[in-house]
Amino acid sequence: MANRIIIFSGKQYSGKDTVAKILLEAMPDFRRCAMGDIIKLTYGAQKGLTYDEIERNKAHYRQDLINLGNWGRSQSPDYWLNKIIEQDGNIVVTDVRVPHEYEVFRHAGAIAIRVEATRETRASRGQLVGETDITEVGLDNVTDWDYVIDNNSDYEALKTQVQKIIAEIK
Repeated sequence: MANRIIIFSGKQYSGKDTVAKILLEAMPDFRRCAMGDIIKLTYGAQKGLTYDEIERNKAHYRQDLINLGNWGRSQSPDYWLNKIIEQDGNIVVTDVRVPHEYEVFRHAGAIAIRVEATRETRASRGQLVGETDITEVGLDNVTDWDYVIDNNSDYEALKTQVQKIIAEIK
């Protein structure tokens, strides 16, 4: 069972992974485990492959990973969420996107961090697609975030905000 869980949410190109990287560098007792990571770790354990081998050959394994992901969800909507929560140690989940995921992790005691950036800022970082999809807007009305980070400035401003949060949660 995870000792501590920190979850991140935000729209595409908001900077979730960058915030997680800053946090993980300062808190090495935590490790990243995104929703897709747990499927890759499970697949690797079944097939005798390392996570890095799967990542290097993702196209080769993609359909198997999709199939495994769907199989897990057919067992229970919480199958992969519970797999993450059951991991040992301290976990950072970088891609919580829909209300049900948020609620399950919050029920498990997760610290919730929302990374915000304007559409204009996000569009300057990459091509925005599926902007009305539930995975982009599903958590827009959540108001009980433990922390909200404004990522509309530069890296140093972002790092300063993250360091303040780290000081509080360490």
